[in-house]
Amino acid sequence: MLKKIVSAVLAAILFSIPAWADGNMVKAEVVKVDKPAGKITLKHGPIKNLDMDAMTMVFRVADPTMLDKVKAGDRIEFEADRVNGAITVTKIGKGH
Repeated sequence: MLKKIVSAVLAAILFSIPAWADGNMVKAEVVKVDKPAGKITLKHGPIKNLDMDAMTMVFRVADPTMLDKVKAGDRIEFEADRVNGAITVTKIGKGH
């Protein structure tokens, strides 16, 4: 019985890791949320996939509804990529 429980827990952990373990999640603090413009200002760590150093900058968001979940002062994790030539936040999660 215990063996089945442990196996189920390990399987659940392993299947949930890939979404967060791809190395592109970046820790950040939300500085400002501009819902009408669909933009967010983040003080972030290095963004490896974009070869970008840590800094504070304004990003577009891929989906404006992501901004409903965050406010200035929140600590988050996010992913960003180039979308139509603009650096864009593609995922936001509550972070560190």
